[in-house]
Amino acid sequence: MSVIQVPGLLSFTIAILVFFAGANLNRFIPVLARWSIPEAVTGGLLAALATLAAYEFFSVEISFTLAARDMLLLYFFTGVGLNARLSDLVAGGKPLLILLAITLVFLVIQNAIAIGASNLLGLPPGMAILLGSTSLIGGHGTTIAWAPIITNRFGLTSALEVGIASATLGLVIASLIGGPIAQYLITRYRLSGRKDEELTIGVPRTAADTHDDEVSYISLLRTLLVTNIAILIGYAFHEIILDAGINLPLFVVCLLVAIVMTNTIPSVAPNLRWPTRSRALSLVSDLSLNVFLAMSLMSMQLWGLGGLGLALVIVLAIQTIAAIAYILFVVFPAMGRNYEAAVISAGFCGISLGATPTAIANMTAVTKIHGAATIAFIILPLVSAFFIDLANAAALGFLVR
Repeated sequence: MSVIQVPGLLSFTIAILVFFAGANLNRFIPVLARWSIPEAVTGGLLAALATLAAYEFFSVEISFTLAARDMLLLYFFTGVGLNARLSDLVAGGKPLLILLAITLVFLVIQNAIAIGASNLLGLPPGMAILLGSTSLIGGHGTTIAWAPIITNRFGLTSALEVGIASATLGLVIASLIGGPIAQYLITRYRLSGRKDEELTIGVPRTAADTHDDEVSYISLLRTLLVTNIAILIGYAFHEIILDAGINLPLFVVCLLVAIVMTNTIPSVAPNLRWPTRSRALSLVSDLSLNVFLAMSLMSMQLWGLGGLGLALVIVLAIQTIAAIAYILFVVFPAMGRNYEAAVISAGFCGISLGATPTAIANMTAVTKIHGAATIAFIILPLVSAFFIDLANAAALGFLVR
């Protein structure tokens, strides 16, 4: 087996090519666009299958350098924060609490399903923890952090491999079902977004390839400057928070810093051209999200799923069915049965089975076609990337006692 380590700039360039491959495939196969499958997901999965073929047929393992991906994640969530006006946060107060409550309930349900299915299938002790909220709601980061603890507690030497495989498969499923679920709800209940409202994330397809007088190198540089300052402040606060013993992801800290900045600085300096709700910020956010997602999916090592047997597929199938049922019969009604609820339903696939960027990508693909959903993009990242991480850590601490 030979290993090819793709360097950073080439990995970034390939990710852009992967996105365009997905965009062209979505045009060639209209059902993909109709069901709001993100272009980066289509291309990323195609690239992951190509690396799988190289591994299986040519004994070549392709590994990508992903430093640029991590920086793009910071740009994206800082952009979300810069778009978060206080009025939107106030309006999102009740929906935020509702979404948090139903997400916490699903966390318990997900772990209960994992424990029950693992017992029925006779899986080793500790395996259930890896097939529940550790890998699905938590994603790859939580899995990597908790795998050594589970190994020490239960003697499960394959904990990391099982957890990574579960998180990977969950990410793929979440990327594929979010758009179709939202499309079904929008069609079933005849919903639509506000076409007259500017998208905060995602440039509409009709405007993506046209020139816009509002976007210039000056507006883009101004937006990048504000974004970079917010990220730098986020780095500083992240160090302070870590020293205080609080372990929050860096992108969450950058998100919160950007929210504070965008709701204070324009009031103090009203003549300052702040990038909130600007086309330039939307472009930066859209670019960051799409390349991030393309890099994440194309770098998946799908061959790691092969040796884990039928049990993993069975448990993940049950978890997927449970997530879809919960979205249709709990999430959508609880969030108001309106267009925002349908967009949040697409995002909840990412919360329950994938990761926060997957959730945002699902919602972005929907809003590009059907119109803006401002509240959804404010409350869902706060729930999935902040509150639920704390709750998941508490749940996992209880399960590994």
